[in-house]
Amino acid sequence: MGTGGPRRGEGPPDGGWGWAVLGACFVVTGFAYGFPKAVSVFFRALMRDFGAGYSDAAWVSSIMLAMLYGTGPVSSVLVARFGCRPVMLVGGLLASAGMVLASFARRLLELYLTAGVLTGLGLALNFQPSLIMLGLYFDRRRPLANGLAAAGSPVFLAALSPLGQQLLERFGWRGGFLLLGGLLLHCCACGALMRPPGPGPRRGGSAGAAREAQAEAEAARRGLSPSAAPAGPARRRLLDVAVCADRAFAVYAVTKFLMALGLFVPAILLVNYAKDAGVPDADAAFLLSIVGFVDIVARPACGALAGLARLRPHVADLFSLALLANGLTDLSSARARSYGALVAFCVAFGLSYGMVGALQFEVLMAAVGAPRFPSALGLVLLIEAVAVLIGPPSAGHLVDALKSYEVIFYLAGSEVVLAGLFMAVATNCCLRRAQDAPPRPGTEGGASDSEDAEAEGDSEPLPTPEPGVPEALELLSPGAGPSEPEVEAEPEPGLDPESV
Repeated sequence: MGTGGPRRGEGPPDGGWGWAVLGACFVVTGFAYGFPKAVSVFFRALMRDFGAGYSDAAWVSSIMLAMLYGTGPVSSVLVARFGCRPVMLVGGLLASAGMVLASFARRLLELYLTAGVLTGLGLALNFQPSLIMLGLYFDRRRPLANGLAAAGSPVFLAALSPLGQQLLERFGWRGGFLLLGGLLLHCCACGALMRPPGPGPRRGGSAGAAREAQAEAEAARRGLSPSAAPAGPARRRLLDVAVCADRAFAVYAVTKFLMALGLFVPAILLVNYAKDAGVPDADAAFLLSIVGFVDIVARPACGALAGLARLRPHVADLFSLALLANGLTDLSSARARSYGALVAFCVAFGLSYGMVGALQFEVLMAAVGAPRFPSALGLVLLIEAVAVLIGPPSAGHLVDALKSYEVIFYLAGSEVVLAGLFMAVATNCCLRRAQDAPPRPGTEGGASDSEDAEAEGDSEPLPTPEPGVPEALELLSPGAGPSEPEVEAEPEPGLDPESV
């Protein structure tokens, strides 16, 4: 716990204890993404006991997802202040307590506050720190590691949905919530595994280790020696909102907002859609398991594919294709009513959904770089929370009003297709065109505005980075190629003119 981050010249270990961290991230990701969807098997029982409509019951999953995403900046600040391990331990306790208290709820409002707000907050305090820690342990194998960690979502979805149905039949929704609350205590065990990487001699608190790791990574990216990295909390911002000025981040944030409006709607509505179509309850719950089984294969395979040398610079294009495939699957399956047609939809949806899940965080790190990833992740999750609060509840209202699911699939599919088209057009026509344009005279070597802001306050020229020190954005910007010749217009050392 007391060890610091990776020193300059060493880099992430790409293995070792990182495999234990990867396993913990697998479990946490599974709970974070699978749990809000698996809770949907209890909706009919909640509607019956509380005399509510489907949209009222759907708010439980929506609030849980909104807390998971909306508290991203809070999680970023807490991780920077206290470190990953304490934040995850507290998060596991909150997630478990939320479901236990929800089992005693007598009103829908109490259910929203416990299962929605409290459990969602606990999952958020586990999810984001686990991704940050995974990025500290993997660099060369990071696409594969992200794909394997993301596979936790389908694995847990495939397991939690039938488990929830069995608990509902045997113990009712109250007993099911109580037992699921005990299951969430596994998040605490995962948090205990989050030991920051680094050599043994350096000691200090986990908060100091996390701060040192990020400061040294920033120093390495800009060509500074580790001793020149800003030291102490006074020199470090807990949340770097300046990342919002980065054009690549802005494109990614808009894409995620459009994507979140429709991506989760089919999965949340699927079980009840099948039940209303006359499919037996057990078979309807198994549909989510089919999505999960296909997703299990899709995520690691897509992560390994994105890690290939020829494809890694084009990870943003792969992400766009995955979004288009997912949206078109929704559109083509809007009229599926038979069980065979629903199974075919689940297979196609699982493939495209797995590709999206495996690539989304790799694309974000490619856009902003590893040092700014914690802040960028928190801000993106906050933006995504707004979309999640709009999407599923609106779909529930439409189901109650129209008594039909067909329009919902058309609407959700159109939103995801729009997200894929926007990502593809913006990446290829805006970002890469700006990268390929020759630097203008007197523009600091063609560096972007966000990089100028990042270097603000450095009055003296920085030393050129030594060979062998990886540049964070060199590996991560889409379509990055060999560096262009330097322009003699006071270029800022340590920054790649082609980066966005």
